[in-house]
Amino acid sequence: MSQKRIAFLLLDGFALLSTAAAMEPLRAANHLSGAGLYDLLVLSPEGGRVAASLGNGFDAAPLPADPSDLDMVFVVAGGDHLAPRDPRLTDWLRRADRAGVALGGISGGAALLWRAGLMEGRRFTLHWHYREAMRAEAPNALLEQRIYVIDRDRYTCAGGTAPLDMMHAIIARDHGAPFARRIADWFIQTDLRPSDAPQMGRGGPGHAALPAPLRAALELMETHVADPLDVGQLAALAGLSERQLQRLSGQHLGAPLAEVYRNLRLDVARELVRRSALPMGEIAPMAGFATQAHFSDAFRRRFGHNPRAERQNATAEGRA
Repeated sequence: MSQKRIAFLLLDGFALLSTAAAMEPLRAANHLSGAGLYDLLVLSPEGGRVAASLGNGFDAAPLPADPSDLDMVFVVAGGDHLAPRDPRLTDWLRRADRAGVALGGISGGAALLWRAGLMEGRRFTLHWHYREAMRAEAPNALLEQRIYVIDRDRYTCAGGTAPLDMMHAIIARDHGAPFARRIADWFIQTDLRPSDAPQMGRGGPGHAALPAPLRAALELMETHVADPLDVGQLAALAGLSERQLQRLSGQHLGAPLAEVYRNLRLDVARELVRRSALPMGEIAPMAGFATQAHFSDAFRRRFGHNPRAERQNATAEGRA
């Protein structure tokens, strides 16, 4: 697999912990593989020294005129993430998007991507502290209360230690779950959290009691909702044969893996139906269905009624 160039676009006051939690797993991937799997770059709007939350910082390169040779850019915001930003930064992010560069936001970075018009039709998350302000400004945004969300070419996480979990998911997708597990062990990260783990307090056991390969497959499924992987891909990335993975799914989840995956995608679709005003034709591909008709049929089989009836029920509940 070719090397990926990943840039971290830092703004003054960026959270040092979140930035290190995002960069260190990629550095460890290079170290443990003995190869340059990831080429890490540090950027800022003007270049030069960028001050971190603790007063220390990084020396950054200025934004390149042509971002097309980058594979991914993570925006790491500081201070008030919802405050107006430099229009030159917005323009550069839009050019990166047009060039096919994947975009991510750490902590409040997703708010800047939203302000740039780059999160339309994408699920995303940001730090809980800014959630209500974000909802007030953008009530139709597909904002979720997860520690991280990967929706096709958008990667967002809540900050703090959440980048460790998101990078684990990215490395598992790129190089397989066993290798990603080696990196987690390197950082003594014994409690890997799924994407839907709560940002505050303690949640339930989640996938913790499941065998590690099955847990890895579920985490890959949760981060590939709009672009589903097939069972063969899931098995290869989890480090098992298809037959072994299917046996674990039946034993621990009580259903074939494809059915579990479809139900997971339908659960995401149901939330989008209830919480957004998006047309059903837009929700279908966001949940990994090729056509609206296929989506409606699968939805009816799972929930007993079609998506439009679900939305009508949600509207009626809101008026009650």
